[in-house]
Amino acid sequence: MNSKLGKRKWISVFCILSSAIFLSLLVWRPPSIEESVETMTFDYRFHIRNLISNPTKSGDIVVVAIDEGSLKEFGRWPWSRALMAELVNEILNSDPKVLAVDIFFSEPESKKADNALGDVFKKAKDKIVLATTFDSLVDKSDKDIKDIPEQIIDSAFLRVQDTKKLYPVIAERVLPTVSEVSKDTMVGHVNSHPDYDGKLRWEFLYLKYGDEFFPSLALQTARLSLGLKLDEMVIVGNKGVKLAEGVFIPSDERGRMLINYLGKEDTFKSISASDILNRRVNKEKLRNRIVLLGTSAIATYDLKNTPFSANMSGVEKNATVVQNIVGGEFLKKSKGYIEILVLVLTGLIMGFVLPHLSALKAAVFSSVFLLGYIVAVQLFFSFMGLWANFIYPAANIMTISLVVTVAKYFFEEKKAREIRSMFSSYVSPKIVEDLISNPEKAKLGGERKIVTILFSDIMGFTSLSERRQPEEVVDLLNEYFKEMTDIIFKWDGTLDKFVGDEIMAFWGAPAEQPNHAELAVRCALNMTNKLSEMQEKWMKEGQEVLDCGIGINTGEVIIGNIGATGKKMDYTIIGDHVNLAARVEKLTRDYNAKIILTEFTISHLNTLMGKNFIGHYELKELDTVKVKGKEKEVKIFELKGMRHKEDIPTSHEPA
Repeated sequence: MNSKLGKRKWISVFCILSSAIFLSLLVWRPPSIEESVETMTFDYRFHIRNLISNPTKSGDIVVVAIDEGSLKEFGRWPWSRALMAELVNEILNSDPKVLAVDIFFSEPESKKADNALGDVFKKAKDKIVLATTFDSLVDKSDKDIKDIPEQIIDSAFLRVQDTKKLYPVIAERVLPTVSEVSKDTMVGHVNSHPDYDGKLRWEFLYLKYGDEFFPSLALQTARLSLGLKLDEMVIVGNKGVKLAEGVFIPSDERGRMLINYLGKEDTFKSISASDILNRRVNKEKLRNRIVLLGTSAIATYDLKNTPFSANMSGVEKNATVVQNIVGGEFLKKSKGYIEILVLVLTGLIMGFVLPHLSALKAAVFSSVFLLGYIVAVQLFFSFMGLWANFIYPAANIMTISLVVTVAKYFFEEKKAREIRSMFSSYVSPKIVEDLISNPEKAKLGGERKIVTILFSDIMGFTSLSERRQPEEVVDLLNEYFKEMTDIIFKWDGTLDKFVGDEIMAFWGAPAEQPNHAELAVRCALNMTNKLSEMQEKWMKEGQEVLDCGIGINTGEVIIGNIGATGKKMDYTIIGDHVNLAARVEKLTRDYNAKIILTEFTISHLNTLMGKNFIGHYELKELDTVKVKGKEKEVKIFELKGMRHKEDIPTSHEPA
């Protein structure tokens, strides 16, 4: 018992220790683990989600792409201001709700050309957002920036709350749109910063430049599409950006929003710029739509690496962010305290369950538990947009499972060897395997238990041994013992010992046998039946014919591994009921009976069926005797055989 408790204790301690290690990693979050393994599982969740259900793409968002066909027809990139003015003018003639231009105009061309393009933008400046870009992005900066270009200052956030909780990305330089082009048009930055593996998973909703916060192109586009003014857009500390009642964009303390990619490139409806310029597009396709104009041709070098593809254009990435904001389709990372709670719970569950399971069951439980966690993580992502931490709880489960399962395997192998060594000479192989599968049944430290005891003794053995040569006696005994032992094992008995010519066996331990009395009685009948066959054989061979008497009793005994520790130990039983069985066996000679049962065994046999019958056995009450060691007299019965002289069955089922 203490050994078992000790093993369970170390398993629980290890589960706690493993959880503590992964908990510290979760709090510390080493970039090598967080950015490599966890983000990889994050990417897989997109693919699995799209297999389960295809995300809805808004028909209100249209991408006008300067693609390979456009460059082939209208010349290489960059295009002239005049051609861009023509393209933008054609789009505006279709009356879109918003037009976001994801193209830089940071270098002047000519005053006339720049002003011409600027005039096109100015006539619809309330529905146009131009792209700008910042440079030298850092986490901290001592640079004192006072002069902010006029082209961008009117696009900055007007309301910011809880700035102490913000740790935004800081820009130390800006590349503004040429003033003649922008002409007071709203701008938004298109800066992005991929993760360690080059994949873009986050949108910077804003960057800090000087003392101002500048929104992204996608955020400005979404704001205009919702008909909101600039002062209705509020940064709310490290929680996110509030656009209006019911529209809140979750972000981290750096102002980053997880991009909820809907698929590979060309997810959104895309129209070639060449078709716009050639007026091959029905204006209704753009009317009252959110239109994003940008480049998709490889030669324009504006391709993004995403969880789905390495060839998504920057303009389509922006379209995805706009869709996320307008449709409220946000992804959120699970809170830190929730991740800690999940990690602790996985360790506690493993620590509570595994100590009670075998190695195989522990491995199966751990596998099912891990699979369940994987499914739960995916379901949270697919249907709730929640990025729950996978790697630390999963690694905790796998680590605990591997160590505990391997350790349990070696413990169980050692226990199996001990059980085989202890019991293989006492019980049948079937019982040994049962004890190995259920080692808790093999209680060796001593316990009280009700069992049925059988004693068998050869009649007249002393005179026989005096008449025969020792070799003949040994051969005869070995033949007899072998057959009787086989029968005892067949009926799942425990062979206690041979004492001279006497056999002692019992039922009901070490394995649980509720029908132990039944098994013992049937075994006795089988033994006498087999002895009859052997007697015929011996008579034909001219050998001595052996006969035996069998006594059976049922009662409470002390059972356990008894002997000299470190010298010789035997799994055996002791007690008054053992002595009673031995003395009842001696009475077989006085009453000329082959098998005698005590009233205690009779009471354990099932279902009284008629006079002198208990179940399927034919019994004869012999006497009430006073047995040495017992205060009360005990009734004894002769077991004459099976009812109607049925054959001795070979199975354990009643005849």
